Amino acid sequence: MLENSKIFDKSYLIMFNNSSIMITGGTGSFGKQFTRTLLDKYSPKKIIIYSRDELKQFEMQQDFNDECLRFFIGDVRDEDRLSLAMKDVDLVVHAAALKQVPVAEYNPMECIKTNINGAENIIKAAIANSVKKVIALSTDKAANPINLYGATKLCSDKLFVAANNITGNRDVKFSVVRYGNVVNSRGSVVPFFQKLINENSESIPITDSRMTRFWITLQQGVDFVVKNFSRMQGGEIFIPKIPSIKIVDLATAMAPNIPHKIIGIRPGEKLHEVMCPKDDAHLTIEFHDHYIIAPSINFWDQDLNFKINRLKEDGSFVNEFFEYSSGNNIDFLKSEQILKFNKE
Repeated sequence: MLENSKIFDKSYLIMFNNSSIMITGGTGSFGKQFTRTLLDKYSPKKIIIYSRDELKQFEMQQDFNDECLRFFIGDVRDEDRLSLAMKDVDLVVHAAALKQVPVAEYNPMECIKTNINGAENIIKAAIANSVKKVIALSTDKAANPINLYGATKLCSDKLFVAANNITGNRDVKFSVVRYGNVVNSRGSVVPFFQKLINENSESIPITDSRMTRFWITLQQGVDFVVKNFSRMQGGEIFIPKIPSIKIVDLATAMAPNIPHKIIGIRPGEKLHEVMCPKDDAHLTIEFHDHYIIAPSINFWDQDLNFKINRLKEDGSFVNEFFEYSSGNNIDFLKSEQILKFNKE
């Protein structure tokens, strides 16, 4: 399981000092926390917040007051604007995406334009500007996807893995970080339940009493991305070892005196989420606090050993029947632990 206190060791994370870092979707929950972490722990030369919402950029500027911050209005669908914004950038975190499952089901082409075409534009701009490293954020919904959002993120993951084969003579590395539900992020279940509690709702809606989800705090997600910049060789999908929760346990912990109402699974929703599919077991390597899914393709100019990462951490291949699911996870949070996570 991830431990925040052990993430930061400047002896191997000095790459953030005096570097220019670009965050797409930088005004979102992840982008703001990632920015705050960089400013608190390191001395970056420049942090570029790239997003398309001028109001969110204005509000973020009120919260952050640091001369290294730059705010660029732009859309990942716009390759020219991306390439201009990425000039002289060393590291990129690609967090921009359309993420709401029902919205994607009703607006499929918009989701495709942002999550797939946008990923391609990030790759082209990074190669053109000789960026050193790019990490794209993914989701557990990209594993064995049943909804459009998950399918677009799977396509995005494949694009970023394969991008390591088209860099030519430029030393650009692309990797992916995949994790589960972020506690208290915008649009997630915790603020939704809390809103109902504050409104004295007569019941808490539960789609299915069996439903489980992976659970991670925002800071844990940020720390995991930070560390993987030092681990990455290019082409890996990084997956943290994190606990699961039962949605009914979440509702009970937050509102012990409010009854539940089963409303049925929404379009494109799963009972359990998967981060390491069984079909990828032959590519999955276990480390002490995370897994990686190694590329299924060979890179034309290099023969990488993904069992030993850049931090010299040793891993081993999982068994052929392995699947990492929120339903079969060995680590489930109890009510008091859920409340602690929510508070963090």
